[in-house]
Amino acid sequence: RDFNERCAQCSEVNWGVTDGGRFYCRSCHNVTERTREVVNTDFISNTRVQTISKGLRKQEKNDGGCEWYVCEGFQLVLKKQAEALEALGVCPQMKDEILYNFWRHYLQKSKQAYCNRPAGETMKALSVCDSSTDVDSEPERPSLLHLSLSESEGDLLTDCSFASSTSKVSESTSVCSGSVDGRLYLMKNQKEKLRMTMPMTLSFCYMALLWLREPMTLSDLLRFVVEGHIPYLNVFQHFPEKMKLCGLDLKIFCVESWPAYEEVYNKMLELAAFLDLPRFPEITDSCFLHPDMLCMKYLMEANLPDELHNWTCRVVKKTCIGDVDFLTLVPGNKSTRKVKYDVLAVAVVVVVLKLLFLLDDHYEWLLSDFAEEQNKNNKEGGPYFEFKKWYKVIKCSLDMEQKKLDEERAKYLWRCEKPLFYSANKKSKVLKRRQMVVNLQNQFGKLSGSVRPAEKPNPSSFQLSWSEENTDGSCFHGHSLKGILQEKCGLLTAMNTDYWLCTVRLCKEKLCGHLAHYREVDFPQSYHFVLRLFSFLLRIQPSYIHDEVCVIEHKLFNKKVCKKPKCNTCLRK
Repeated sequence: RDFNERCAQCSEVNWGVTDGGRFYCRSCHNVTERTREVVNTDFISNTRVQTISKGLRKQEKNDGGCEWYVCEGFQLVLKKQAEALEALGVCPQMKDEILYNFWRHYLQKSKQAYCNRPAGETMKALSVCDSSTDVDSEPERPSLLHLSLSESEGDLLTDCSFASSTSKVSESTSVCSGSVDGRLYLMKNQKEKLRMTMPMTLSFCYMALLWLREPMTLSDLLRFVVEGHIPYLNVFQHFPEKMKLCGLDLKIFCVESWPAYEEVYNKMLELAAFLDLPRFPEITDSCFLHPDMLCMKYLMEANLPDELHNWTCRVVKKTCIGDVDFLTLVPGNKSTRKVKYDVLAVAVVVVVLKLLFLLDDHYEWLLSDFAEEQNKNNKEGGPYFEFKKWYKVIKCSLDMEQKKLDEERAKYLWRCEKPLFYSANKKSKVLKRRQMVVNLQNQFGKLSGSVRPAEKPNPSSFQLSWSEENTDGSCFHGHSLKGILQEKCGLLTAMNTDYWLCTVRLCKEKLCGHLAHYREVDFPQSYHFVLRLFSFLLRIQPSYIHDEVCVIEHKLFNKKVCKKPKCNTCLRK
């Protein structure tokens, strides 16, 4: 009654007192730093005792943990991922400026922080908490503090899904989750707002990389995640000791599958539209994400001749897929088709290979036999490119790398190295049991003669490396295309005048998720081998590359495809 100051947020004078002794506004639930002074004369007369505030959250619970919110957990995940990307050479501006602003904007748009909580949502959250407890006292609302990805761990405070910070309510919420709002977080309606998930952390990172036009594609990002260079799987083991995870928290933060390309990409598009982001910085021909640049990268990694780059540039120019307006992302614009830069580049390479070698399981072998005969008599200049020899070298290397990848995935331990314990009393037992398991694994490993896994190699943008210094002739970068080209009107054209379309009619992507159907038995083995090679490099299904190939073909031969037959089979032109 004696506190008559107006509220800083709503200018009302309607104060209540929390259990911690702080004044809070009954209208907007704003908590002030002022505390109530209580006069107690039970033990000493004329002595005034001021109550000691217990803070905006209980720092220590019975099990040694502290109260934390789900969005704080995701913030720590983003912080770890941003630090890992910075260690890989990404611009420091990504973490401190771009990703921080995206995350702050998301919290505000999803009404988790930096906003005035609507009264209806507050009462709804309170009713959920009160229905599971018998606490009659009014809960204390956490105050709004700035969230920074550079803040120290354990000192994060948010205005997340509202829950009581009194001891009884905290104990009741920790029964089913270690976080304060784990249960309420999973009860939210997913259609109302874009709920944060672990794959969305990678969507945030890729969106920041794309905004800065960093030389890292989405396939590179996901491959670094699988290789362990970027925290994602079992990332919660890096949480502070006081942030206890149990129950529903593990359902939110525990990941038992590899991140999928399509899911991360689609969530990135949803995020960009949800945040109302403006047009992204333009992708010009000097950017790494431009098709001309990426085609050069994948030609080198696929061990193909350097002369093919001139043909990829011609296809890019002819189909206008190198235009700035086509490549630049405009969030929320449904009229433009969203570009997957790495998939687009490898699709251009596949189209060029079809233009020059046809890839029909016949013509490419005839050209290879001709190049082999020319190489026997050729004593000057670079050797002619032999498709058959290239196929054998690539197949041997690809099979070996694929086998290695399959073995690593089969041997991967999904359990985190750091044991999880939910009570201080059980900590010693859990650690002792974990140490016993490690000792047994080491002993059995010595008996079976298994070799301990070597340290992870340094991350690289290239999975397959080829050097022209090799004397075994396994590098084809400097090989010539003279055997398959002819000069016509001052320009080099392909001796091959035929071309077959993968499909004569594109499907509507909304119906089945693909623009064209792909089955291995319906296409030549050479074409399937090339798709398999690039699908391994990008770690995606061959069908996604096939879709992009079909789109480029229809742009390239749009004027010649006059009548579209009803069948969906291959067409020779």
